[in-house]
Amino acid sequence: MSRTERKARPLTAESLSELALAYVSRFATSRAKLTRYLTRKLAERGWEGEGPPDVERLVTSMVGYGYVNDAAFAEIKARSLTRRGYGKRRVDAAIYQAGIAEPDRIAADELVDANRIMAALRLAERRRWGPYASEIEQDPAKRQKMLAAFLRAGHDHRLSRRVLDMAPGADVSLLDEG
Repeated sequence: MSRTERKARPLTAESLSELALAYVSRFATSRAKLTRYLTRKLAERGWEGEGPPDVERLVTSMVGYGYVNDAAFAEIKARSLTRRGYGKRRVDAAIYQAGIAEPDRIAADELVDANRIMAALRLAERRRWGPYASEIEQDPAKRQKMLAAFLRAGHDHRLSRRVLDMAPGADVSLLDEG
């Protein structure tokens, strides 16, 4: 039997615990993501332990040890995505996909709201649009595509327009909450 044909050994309570510990030591994760990972591994490899596997108890123990913290994960994810230029809707979608419950999202939501202008400007800077462009884009079709990119990145329509309408080299500090 070749190496690729060899089937992995079924999981036991100890090996499932080791998998969980290895996963949380390598990746920042949420309860839901860890649960999905362990469930997937059980489906792939099977179960050899006594009784059914208690994935929820294992995940709860990882939370109890402080290895998994949904609120911290949500805040880290929000900080990372806003720094890359993504807006509120896109950040909310990523946090929702990670399975973060509403009470654990509060700090992340506040961070996104506080940095919404900075995130839009970061996207404009990366794409060299608006105040970071070398010249004003006159082609309506290209401007529409630029606006669509802002909207896909999760920014609201009004802020996106305001950033795109800024003249090249304009003082970005003048872009306020208004």
